[in-house]
Amino acid sequence: MKRVRILATSDVHGYVYPYAYSNQASAMHGLARVSTLVDALRDENTIVIDNGDILEGSPLSFYHYHYHQDEVSPSTLALNAIKYDFVNLGNHDFNYGPNALFQHLHSLNAPCITSNVTYRDKPIDVSYVIKQVHDVKIAIFGLITHYVPHWEKKENIKHFHFMDAFESAKRSVDTIKRLENPDYIVCVYHGGFERDIETGLITEDQTGENQGYRMLKEIGGIDILITGHQHRSLCGTKFNKVYTQTSCNGQELACIDIDIDRRVITPTILKADCPSDPKIEKLFQKEEDECQAWLDQPLGESVVDLRIFDEHQARVHKSQVITFLNHVAMEATGADLSGSALFIGATGFDKEITMRNLVSTYVYPNTLVVKEVTGKILKQYLEKCAEFFAVKNEEIIVSKWFDYPKPQHYNYDMVDGIEYTITVSNEIGNRVSNIKRNGSPVKEDDVFTLCINNYRASGGGNFDMIKQAKTVKEIQAGMVDLLADYIMKHKVIDFEPIDNITVKIR
Repeated sequence: MKRVRILATSDVHGYVYPYAYSNQASAMHGLARVSTLVDALRDENTIVIDNGDILEGSPLSFYHYHYHQDEVSPSTLALNAIKYDFVNLGNHDFNYGPNALFQHLHSLNAPCITSNVTYRDKPIDVSYVIKQVHDVKIAIFGLITHYVPHWEKKENIKHFHFMDAFESAKRSVDTIKRLENPDYIVCVYHGGFERDIETGLITEDQTGENQGYRMLKEIGGIDILITGHQHRSLCGTKFNKVYTQTSCNGQELACIDIDIDRRVITPTILKADCPSDPKIEKLFQKEEDECQAWLDQPLGESVVDLRIFDEHQARVHKSQVITFLNHVAMEATGADLSGSALFIGATGFDKEITMRNLVSTYVYPNTLVVKEVTGKILKQYLEKCAEFFAVKNEEIIVSKWFDYPKPQHYNYDMVDGIEYTITVSNEIGNRVSNIKRNGSPVKEDDVFTLCINNYRASGGGNFDMIKQAKTVKEIQAGMVDLLADYIMKHKVIDFEPIDNITVKIR
């Protein structure tokens, strides 16, 4: 049988080693495990692709860009060692700025195939590539969700231009068919699906962030659509096109086999439940050892219980770790109010607080922005946050819109500096009441300064009312750095717990 095999990862987020950074327990993830899978599956007719979001997300990547930013990233070195053939860009690959991004791209042994982004009006790299295997011509091009400017700090994407992914896909397919007449066209898209793949029902706000379903349905000529961004585990066939998506952190590998004789394409998602490749681990073991020592560095201690045992309850009944995050943000910025989310997988802080606690709880390289908001805008902001909850069997649960198709628990902010009530059984837009500041009701024309992270400030999570509010100041230091500085300065964290948010069914 003549076969072409495509292997693809997506949303690895800087995870290389096969253990969890929160407690160093063994975990079935990371490029070292993926490497073993690739070695077992690859032959001379195999193409290996990464679909972006490789540079940011793990404590190792955080440590690298704080202390070794002039050196080549461990993720880059791992991709080279595994011998990836092509890479696409993801939205988080811009998080550390253009210098980090271009150092990554220039150090790779693989071309970047992202076709809908320009830098200073020039393509990032190639617009598409042609692979000739078994006398079969395969065309491959990449796309990134064009929604990046809605999240990313302006200085990180200065001189970059993002073109609509769907329209770019149409143009790329037309160009490739006209100039190359390939046997197969593969689209590698760092974006996901805006509709349920089986039913076609809308699963999220139609912002253009995800356009995978529309690509499958409307663009003739695509044979394989490799997706990402949503961290889902998907593969199948729809509208006579094969699609895949792998979950995050190198937990999975997509394997797509093209049977040339039968013209049959078979997609499979493989778990990275194999041994870790020691040659990958050894590549930057010294930096990893430094990172582990840094993670265990004690910063101070807390008298208040700042641990997280149940994420859902920590949101329904605001955890005091959120109170602490908001307090640090308000002190750093001078803002009247602060809103913070509890990120997925957050561990909270032990009695002896270490850097491991910080990076396991505040997992993004966010900075802080202060916005000027009226009481009216504040109410709109809180109402958007309150959409996070729903009621089922007389219990408060997470709304399906925040759980599927991708968990978006980072889009529920808890605000300090005010008191308020969320009544979940009320209709959306009318759930928040009794908003008070220092015991006095907040009026529509009251004016406050509100501190939020840069993702939220740019409208991330569809918080347009925050994006449109006047920016008062921006703090360039990352939140983890601000937390570490605060703890080392004060040494002992002790405050009266603040229970200022009431979430009730009715």
